[in-house]
Amino acid sequence: MMANREGLKAWTENRLTSCLGLLYPIIQGPLGGLSSQRLTAAVSNYGGLGSFGAHGLKPETIRLVTREIKSLTPKPFAMNLWVSMEEEGALTSTEEAFDRSLAPLTNHIEDVGGVKPSFRPYEPIRFEDQVQVLLDEGISAFSFIYGIPSKQILDEFRRRGVVLIGTATTVDEAIALEQANVDVIAASGFEAGGHRGSFLQPSEDSLTGTMALVPQVVDAVRLPVVAAGGIGDARGVVAAFALGAEGVQMGTAFLPCEESGANALHRKALLSGQAKQTALTRGFTGRLARGIKNHLLDELNQKDIEILPYPLQRALVRHLSIPAEKAGRPELLPLWAGQSATLSRCPDVRALLDRLVQEISEIGGAVQTWSAHRRHALRQDR
Repeated sequence: MMANREGLKAWTENRLTSCLGLLYPIIQGPLGGLSSQRLTAAVSNYGGLGSFGAHGLKPETIRLVTREIKSLTPKPFAMNLWVSMEEEGALTSTEEAFDRSLAPLTNHIEDVGGVKPSFRPYEPIRFEDQVQVLLDEGISAFSFIYGIPSKQILDEFRRRGVVLIGTATTVDEAIALEQANVDVIAASGFEAGGHRGSFLQPSEDSLTGTMALVPQVVDAVRLPVVAAGGIGDARGVVAAFALGAEGVQMGTAFLPCEESGANALHRKALLSGQAKQTALTRGFTGRLARGIKNHLLDELNQKDIEILPYPLQRALVRHLSIPAEKAGRPELLPLWAGQSATLSRCPDVRALLDRLVQEISEIGGAVQTWSAHRRHALRQDR
């Protein structure tokens, strides 16, 4: 019993848990459009850091979401935004381009009883307006991908005591984040489900795996590093600690949970083992992202398919995915998942976290102690 308590202490007490006020250095990935207030609050109430991906929401909706999460938990949670809100060309994309990208989806939309959409000019949501709501509402942590906010924005969050979590997909991005004075760096390997948040080089040129990325980031920066991408169970968490991380971010592992925003078809695909193969695609949204390999992904990955810039492609595909979900057609849905998706077998948040904490505490204490000594030695050498 004493050894187990020492193991628990070794992996739960570090700079990440200290600065965020957490019991456990486990961050629930923001999950983009699959976020839910219930999931965010459940993870935070347990002692981890729940996160909510708000990048596609208008400012007033973000305000309502933030207030609802606060009503469900008194604990710290993170709100996540995208610094880069659209791909180049989104504002100037034409109706002709829309028609060309719609063509391969038209038969599917009709087959599931959907309505063929018409072209509408893109109306952007301003990142700065989203940020202002978060500043007004008061949050514990602000996480972001696809770039670095302006110094003015970061300074204002810091002035209000908000912990800043930046996402890096390469070592150079991690260094840039440290130079911007963020508090925590999430090092995201290419195994991760959902979007690749690269911002210094194209996403296709920033596909370093978690096992290679995390130790290089740990060696390159002085900040706490959170390992993200392909971590699906206690073994992955312990491995992340061995690489020098002080926490983990898990996304796909939470998607099968009833509390998540994933639909029933998506959760079933994860729980039934249908996620053995995942692949990267721009076809679902216009930005590179990883999902379960299915008919729609394969079709949109064909070389002759024209893809609209983000978020136009995302809006276009929703005209198929909404009726396809109602029709029970998972082969026509974007089903986001990381490469560890077959490890995601728990449909309840508390049961998932209970198991993680127990198993990590049993096997991870010695590894985390070694990693702490390694990080201390690195700081002394600098």
